[in-house]
Amino acid sequence: MGSPQVARPATALWHSPGARLAREYEDRMTTAATSSAVTAAMRHALSLAARGPVAGVNPQVGCVILDAEGRMLAEGWHRGAGTAHAEVDALSKLTSEQVRGATAVVTLEPCNHTGLTGPCSQALIEAGVARVFFAVTDPGPGAGGAARLRAAGIKVTGGVLADEVEQSMDVWLTATRLGRPFVTVKWASSLDGRAAAADSTSKWITGTAARQHVHEQRAAADAIVVGTGTVIADNPELTARGDAGELLPHQPIPVVFGGSPLPADAKVHAHPHALIQFTDRDIEAALRSLFAQGIRRVFVEGGPTLASAFIAAGVVDEYLVYLAPALIGGPRTAIGDIGVGTIADARRLEIRDVRRLGEDLLVVARPGFSTPAYVGGDA
Repeated sequence: MGSPQVARPATALWHSPGARLAREYEDRMTTAATSSAVTAAMRHALSLAARGPVAGVNPQVGCVILDAEGRMLAEGWHRGAGTAHAEVDALSKLTSEQVRGATAVVTLEPCNHTGLTGPCSQALIEAGVARVFFAVTDPGPGAGGAARLRAAGIKVTGGVLADEVEQSMDVWLTATRLGRPFVTVKWASSLDGRAAAADSTSKWITGTAARQHVHEQRAAADAIVVGTGTVIADNPELTARGDAGELLPHQPIPVVFGGSPLPADAKVHAHPHALIQFTDRDIEAALRSLFAQGIRRVFVEGGPTLASAFIAAGVVDEYLVYLAPALIGGPRTAIGDIGVGTIADARRLEIRDVRRLGEDLLVVARPGFSTPAYVGGDA
């Protein structure tokens, strides 16, 4: 892509020590000339990926096709299950003459499996691209695309802007690597950590801005999880709603943990999606089951009992804590026993964000020094 062309000698001479030095020089010059164009293309591909669906079994992926001078020829992104993958979307906008010898820059390693669509690695080979840059290796069943491309004689380089892409794809990558959904646990409490008053009243601890933010988080998840106690006590709809109370376009699947029978008139029965209920206490098995059903992100919004159970099981990937400027006191704490007997066993967290929502504060935290539990699966 705009690099100096080094004339290659006859095949027999190309393996000599001097020729190897010349080849190494060519590679270094190529890297220097292409790095800025590829970096810019990868950042653009990352912005394209963000246009794809947040929820669902498929990752958000973007792709940019560059010509030999590093100029963009086409772009593409994945729009959801059953639609063209980012690479195929970009390739579809070019003629065979335009794409032959071009460079593909894609946020995720091109897939190597056939599902609702064919393997992107084969599409790139058939299109005649000369080089592929990607950011993150595919940890799922689509892995192996880079090896397939190399076997076809295509130059492949991975790890371009890997940290940025890892952060952007964190939810999908975590779920795929662990074989269970990415788990977000949410609670709202007073500054002194109370989720309700002594008489169990809790509506509303936080203000409208915080509550609307919760609905946005529901809409970004594949499933919303509560316990039977919450359904019986509060009779929630478990839907994602807008400012005017309207249903948002994407609705999380309602999931209920607990063996208690639910009332026949519970609002959750009228949810746009069918209810999933787990009657035993095996959280890890339940998460494996949800993953097998295509659920990659769950939003745990139950009371202290359910939140504490998820924390104790070591499967929480993210905490969203909404803090209201109020003091309540009393026994109704936001979480209960999580298996911490001494301060040395405290579950240390890393604060990722603190923001103001109206009069309330949102604290976003991730597990600090501990590693999320692996619960299996065929990722």
